[in-house]
Amino acid sequence: MATATITAGSLPARPAVPDTISTRRVIAFLAMVFGMFMAILDIQIVSASLAEIQAGLSASSDEIPWVQTAYLIAEVVMIPLSGFLSRMLSTRVLFTIAAAGFTAASALAATATNIDQMIVYRAVQGFIGGGMIPSVFAAAFTIFPPSRRAIVSPMIGLVATLAPTIGPTVGGYISHAFSWHWLFLVNVVPGILVATAAWSLIDFDKPNLKLFSKFDWWGLAGMAAFLGCMEYVLEEGPNNDWLQDQAVFICAIVMTIGAVIFFWRVFTAEEPIVDLKAFSNINFAFGSLFSFVIGIGLYGLTYLYPVFLGRIRGYDSMMIGEALFVSGLAMFVTAPISGFLSSKMDLRLMMMIGFFGFATGTWWMTHLTADWDFYELLIPQILRGCSMMLCMVPINNIALGTLPPDRLKNASGLFNLTRNLGGAVGLALINTVLIDRNAFHYARLAEHVQWGSAAAQTKLQNMTLNFEQSTGLNATSAAISKLSGMVHQQAALLSFMDVFYLLTVLFATLGLFTMLIKKPAAPGGGGGGGH
Repeated sequence: MATATITAGSLPARPAVPDTISTRRVIAFLAMVFGMFMAILDIQIVSASLAEIQAGLSASSDEIPWVQTAYLIAEVVMIPLSGFLSRMLSTRVLFTIAAAGFTAASALAATATNIDQMIVYRAVQGFIGGGMIPSVFAAAFTIFPPSRRAIVSPMIGLVATLAPTIGPTVGGYISHAFSWHWLFLVNVVPGILVATAAWSLIDFDKPNLKLFSKFDWWGLAGMAAFLGCMEYVLEEGPNNDWLQDQAVFICAIVMTIGAVIFFWRVFTAEEPIVDLKAFSNINFAFGSLFSFVIGIGLYGLTYLYPVFLGRIRGYDSMMIGEALFVSGLAMFVTAPISGFLSSKMDLRLMMMIGFFGFATGTWWMTHLTADWDFYELLIPQILRGCSMMLCMVPINNIALGTLPPDRLKNASGLFNLTRNLGGAVGLALINTVLIDRNAFHYARLAEHVQWGSAAAQTKLQNMTLNFEQSTGLNATSAAISKLSGMVHQQAALLSFMDVFYLLTVLFATLGLFTMLIKKPAAPGGGGGGGH
């Protein structure tokens, strides 16, 4: 039965899509793209301003990360589920509900008066909003002819990568200029417009309500437990000594049970909640692998740069945003170029250049010092932005461009899930390495800053004299505190350099790995996808 389905899935030829596309569909697609942009941007604009939300809601430092975690857990469950819902309800109904629900939850989040309300509203926002993201990818490869792919693929690639990159800048600006409430209120008017446009204009497909009677509730429960708990374990594990923490340990057990139920239902249910058969397409499988790694690069570096600037340089969210807007600018400039190149050159070569560009940027960051500022970070950020677009466009085309239309909705959910999971796994690994290597480097450096060390004694005496002359307060304590701070800073810097070195190895290895992919067929199976 399974083999018959796999072979049957690869037989239907893609129906001929007319080379012209109606203005109505173009406007509908642009509205969908903007909805996806809002859903992805919302994660990062809030992450940049958690301190302001914490103060506004009088939340503890343990509670405030849940504003993000609740959103991410709910979103990661919805993204793969959206394929089934889109087939059952139609793209029009699903996208309208997602846009309207996301808008309503955003408005509610702005009215939250305590942390519990905020966490509930954020979970609703993440779950409902998550339905918008895969729908856009599926629509792009369903309604546009292959000859238009050089325009459409860079557009969705740009939105999927630009939104997380500029999020801290936008969030820092909004919370400084207005108040944290506007991080959510800013979604309301655009959200209403997107929902209205989606309901009025989308006409890509028809609902299949018979699927509701075959809805796999056990599969949904297993998937929610598996993915939701995995997101929690990866989010909280690094800071809580992994399985030594009771909540992380319980979630790891629930995750394992959920995974068993989920995979059992995927292979036995008549209509599985997620159809993994898309992975039988080699290009889709490789594209998803590369998407996973892009998630590590996208979310990992969006996390690392602000942490460095905040922890080492003492920047606030506004200053961090101003220092990091270069990556977004580089992506914006590179998007049309990557679209043009994708129709002219081997997609594998494009990806290779992108991955090596990433590796060069992270290798540059292994020479980090505590004085690095905007100008020192300029070239690594330009490399990061340009490389992201050079990778993203061919990865989208390789993964989704060769699938038959009946597989696209499910496959799009899986494809987007791999990027989010890559981000979650990447952040967990990065945090673990930062914590472990920081402790290691501090112990090694502390060995050289002890009472027996002549150099340390001389440094301490000089600093004590300086403090006596300038402040006259307890100069010895001040000097010891300052020296300890210097050791902590250097240990933190060395741990950042270790993380950038590991990322360099990862991206350089993937650059070489691209040669193992079969050369993708030219768009539409014909002549290069020209106009």
